[in-house]
Amino acid sequence: MKTSYKRTMYACFVGYIVQAIVNNFVPLLFVTFQKTYQIPLSKITLLITINFIIQLLIDLLSAGFVDRIGYKASVTIAHICSAVGLLALTLLPELTADPFAGILIAVAIYAVGGGLLEVLISPIIEACPTDNKEKAMSLLHSFYCWGHVGVVLISTIFFSTMGIENWKILARIWAVIPVLNGIVFLFSPIYSLHEEGEKGLTIRELFGKKIFWVVMLIMTCAGASEQAVSQWASTFAEEGLKVSKTVGDLAGPMAFAFLMGLARLLYGKYGEKIDLKRFMTYSSILCVISYLCISFVPNPLLSLLGCAICGFSVGIMWPGTFSIASASIRGGGTAMFALLALAGDLGCSGGPTLAGFVSSNLGNNLRMGIFAAIVFPILLLAGIQICKKSRQDT
Repeated sequence: MKTSYKRTMYACFVGYIVQAIVNNFVPLLFVTFQKTYQIPLSKITLLITINFIIQLLIDLLSAGFVDRIGYKASVTIAHICSAVGLLALTLLPELTADPFAGILIAVAIYAVGGGLLEVLISPIIEACPTDNKEKAMSLLHSFYCWGHVGVVLISTIFFSTMGIENWKILARIWAVIPVLNGIVFLFSPIYSLHEEGEKGLTIRELFGKKIFWVVMLIMTCAGASEQAVSQWASTFAEEGLKVSKTVGDLAGPMAFAFLMGLARLLYGKYGEKIDLKRFMTYSSILCVISYLCISFVPNPLLSLLGCAICGFSVGIMWPGTFSIASASIRGGGTAMFALLALAGDLGCSGGPTLAGFVSSNLGNNLRMGIFAAIVFPILLLAGIQICKKSRQDT
């Protein structure tokens, strides 16, 4: 029994690495796509938008179909789509009349996989018969961060040694991971979130619970607080260290992702000794401080440090919110996890959008854009305080 659920947990950990691959590999190739296929920047930007929109749609629709077809079938489809999308990326640009259309189709396919993984992996790990579910959830989400760091680092080393023109070889290598992990899932037990005979809450029932709206607010602000800074970390690295964009990407986003993963790993290791809501409260305060550092400390190197600290401060927010929701809303089920994923993705879009909008209206002043986005960690802190005061909603 113990060996079986551990295999399921390990497959979940690798599942988040797969999601990190499909979300972070292709952006490293945007310049290559521009040069190789003469695709304008406006169309390249559309790839990000399409990926985001499809993942949002999957978040929204999965509440209706995952329980019908089952978790095992759904997670298998997720891995198939992730692998096929990565492989299609190496074939379709040359097979379609317009290379951009081929890339877009590939992105759409793996976006389905990425969206399903985001909805499925957390409830699968939540259902595993572990002793401390908060620790397991935090450890799980750290693997997305390690996946992000690994994709950027390994891809950068590969491009430097083998040449960027051989990117298709690396894409096919990355595609092997979802293939193998999908096979592992096929032979691993998937546990139920509910007791025998129980059913998960409907969307209407969830909407009727006040605590649900509080955790939705926290999740939205968690995504916004994370991405409003993460999106600009490379810029601060380039300014502070006076280095190329490649080195800036390594020093900025990778430092952010590493410290975010470290926060999740620490809680995953020592979680039984730490009160989750208290840890999230202190993390929210640290997040506000990091935003102020980025916005008002004139030294670019210290601004970069503020970006890295922000990564650590937001690390617990996403997995912590899943854990709070699971403990506070009995029987939340697939619908709850899908809607929380939707809220997180909306925040991931809204945070950078607000920062970018304010920046552009203030003469491309990124610091003031980040300062405007400080509203998200402040609301995050307020939401956690409400959760601390509320009783368990059963």
